[in-house]
Order: sequence, then structure tokens, then C-alpha cells
Amino acid sequence: MDCALDVLIICIILNTIFEDENDGLELTRRHFLESIRFPIFALFALWIVHAYQVLAEWDPGDYGIISRRMYGIWGILTGPMVHGSWEHLASNSVPLFVLTVICLYFYKKVAIRAFWIIYLLTGFAVWLLARQVSHIGASGVVYGLLAFVFWNGIFRRSIRSIILALIVMLLYSGMFMGVLPDQEGVSWESHLLGSMMGILTSFWFKGELEDDEIDRHDPFAEERNQEKQYFLPRDIFDKTKAQRAFEEAEAQRLRQEEGDTWTSTWT
Repeated sequence: MDCALDVLIICIILNTIFEDENDGLELTRRHFLESIRFPIFALFALWIVHAYQVLAEWDPGDYGIISRRMYGIWGILTGPMVHGSWEHLASNSVPLFVLTVICLYFYKKVAIRAFWIIYLLTGFAVWLLARQVSHIGASGVVYGLLAFVFWNGIFRRSIRSIILALIVMLLYSGMFMGVLPDQEGVSWESHLLGSMMGILTSFWFKGELEDDEIDRHDPFAEERNQEKQYFLPRDIFDKTKAQRAFEEAEAQRLRQEEGDTWTSTWT
């Protein structure tokens, strides 16, 4: 429940910063509740699977991703669902829940599609490129979601997405060490390839901006729309020296005529 409270606080703070005239605490609460349904279902499924795995004494390695083996390709679907221990499951559950809620709350137009793209592409990349061992656990998906949220701040360049990128970087900066190779008992390939799939997914959806990411008012729009004032005529360098001399003489003659008219009026 602590992680759910943390996410709710983040949502409320950012909703307050970028508050629309139609927004309010009740709307934020309702949207938050809608955003946690899928993550709660996903965690429930993971914990039920692991409980049954322990009771039935399954070997989780039989359901993992075994690289470049046809019998291991099913692990693309089942590998993220199984874990080696309760500790392994718990360590993946918290960031999976937090990052999925953040995606669903702030990127609701693309969140579900992004989740499944990261899920499937990460599994396929691990099957194609990783070591020939059984890769299990949802950590590849977690790293994909982390990269997705972080790189949205770079690709989308909206203020909200940049703030979210900074928040996840502060919360999960220690996870970046997980992509380093040669870590015993750790599928660093899942972490690295999941991160790459998250970046790819973020780039793919960068054009599908949320309503809150589209600027409602540009304070400099009126200034840009005003006709610009220039010190010199815009075509001054397109004229010959003779043309400029003639125009100057003509302007001087007109000034003299105006001066004569003014003098004759007051004499």
C-alpha cells in the first residue's frame, strides 16, 4: 500500500501543477482508481501463479525463455509470469505496479499498447539474443516500462513528461546498474533488452500526445503574430546604389516642399 500511496501523491502533485479548469481532486481520484485496475490484476495473477508453482512444486526454469530453442519460445509468454522465489517476486512487484500505474495515469492513450509491446518484444529479443539459459521473472518488463517513462521525457519534451522522467530517475536510479553484464544469477540481458524495447516503444508513440501535453495557451503567440518592425526597409539590399541615391534625393525634395508649405502658412 505504501507504493500505491506514493504513486497517488505523485499524481496529485502533477495534477495540481498542470491543473485544468475542469479538473479536481474527485476527478484525480477517479482517474487514479481506473489506472490501478490493470496493475492490481497483473500483480494478482503473478502471485497466484507463484503460489500454485510452489504448491505444485513446479520448476520455474521449465517455463522461462530459453534462447534460440523452439521449445523455449513459449517462454516469451510465460517467462515473465514465473519467479525463482518469493523474494524475487516481491522485488519485481513494487516497481512493476508503480511504473504501470504511472503509464496508465499519465499516458492513457498508449499505455496498454505500450505495455504489451514491451512485454512481447522484450521476450522475443531475449529469446533471440540472450545466453542459452532459462530467463524468468518480470524484471525485463519492469526495465522496459522504466525506460519508456524516462525516454518519453526526451522524445515528447512536454513539461509533464520531463518531470515524470526526473521522478522515475530519482526513484529507480539504482536499477541502471542491472544492465551491466556478468552478474551471477541475474538476467542482465532481460534488463538491457527490456530497456532497449522501452526506448523503441517510447519513440514509436512519441507523436501520440496526451491532452495534458498539448499546450493550451502560448504566452508568446500574440507577440509572434504581431507585425515585426524593422529599422531598415526589407528590400534595401536589393536596390542599386543609384536607386538608393535617387530615392534619398526624392525624399529630401519632399521634405523641402513640406518645409516651404509650413513656412508659407505661418508668414
